[in-house]
Amino acid sequence: MGFTIGGSRVTKEFRTGARRRGRMSECTAVAEYTGLWGWDAVPGARAAGPRRGCSCGDGACSAPGAHPLAFAPELAAGATLDEATEAWADFPGAAVLLPAGRSFDVIEVAEEAGRRALVRLERMGLPLGPVTATPDGRAQFFVAPGAAQELPQLLYRMGWDDAGLDLCARGAGSYVTAPPSDHAGLGPVSWLRPPTLDTAGRPPQARLLLGTLAYICHRFQR
Repeated sequence: MGFTIGGSRVTKEFRTGARRRGRMSECTAVAEYTGLWGWDAVPGARAAGPRRGCSCGDGACSAPGAHPLAFAPELAAGATLDEATEAWADFPGAAVLLPAGRSFDVIEVAEEAGRRALVRLERMGLPLGPVTATPDGRAQFFVAPGAAQELPQLLYRMGWDDAGLDLCARGAGSYVTAPPSDHAGLGPVSWLRPPTLDTAGRPPQARLLLGTLAYICHRFQR
């Protein structure tokens, strides 16, 4: 038997089907990251909205909706759709988080600076990997692993070490929220440049992009 909401009749079968389609969509996205792009993935916490708590259950959580669930299993690169479905079955609606420091590191800048740098890098014909835009106004450039450790020395060699740039790197021990998952209750992450078979497994070395990113960040903050 159905019931009415706002003048529209909704059946239990419809609602059940919608939930199943939503879960299959989640699992398909996870399987794409693991099976197609070759990245590890882990279920992440959700936030009901800014300053409204975290699904991890910790009332004092320092990163609501922006961290892995401590009790959730990690899904290894190469996992199939069936394996993704099984892993995500107990965590419907969980954000998809990608661990940095393995297949990639991330260089992060302000979104507007990132968009401008991306245009310039494309015009220069430099190799590029995936790039995301987050709902809190950041652009994340996927680069080869090791960038986070090398960043201070690279900036020093390029003369940008004391410029106070709004630029940082994320490596081992940090996680990237994968599109189209919600980040910290602020909204979905999106692709500025989606992954391809070539770039997912072989992102560019950070040094190839860093000069342009640093220059644009410097101009943007003036």
